[in-house]
Amino acid sequence: MDDDFKLGAMNHVGVAVPDMTEAIAFYRDVMSATDITEPKVLAPQGVTYAFVNLPTGQVELIEPYGETSPILKFLERNPKGGQHHMCFEVEDIHHAKSVMENRGMRVLGEPRIGAHGTPVVFLHPGDAGGVLIELMEIHKEH
Repeated sequence: MDDDFKLGAMNHVGVAVPDMTEAIAFYRDVMSATDITEPKVLAPQGVTYAFVNLPTGQVELIEPYGETSPILKFLERNPKGGQHHMCFEVEDIHHAKSVMENRGMRVLGEPRIGAHGTPVVFLHPGDAGGVLIELMEIHKEH
């Protein structure tokens, strides 16, 4: 039974960018964002990322890292970049994955560690109104 499943807060919107330096400059200089993290590499997911921290969430800037980056195909179709995914928080990623599969969603792979350091999975955009959705397990209190 999956009646106890709850979708949490929207955590961030992922934006694929062809040039991280230019994207950071845009959010800093044009949009007046004052809290932008330094870019970091997440090699297992094939991206370099930085977060634009805002009062109500984040924009995750993602740039391809390596020749097998999944962002490369997105940027081939969208050379200037654009919205790549939306991320929602969940309490338990394994439970969320099971619930989504039971509801007919195609879950892309097994849970893996995302940019926030917690497990994530992605839901196929063909099953979600054309939007790639990331589910992210919230940090557990110890």
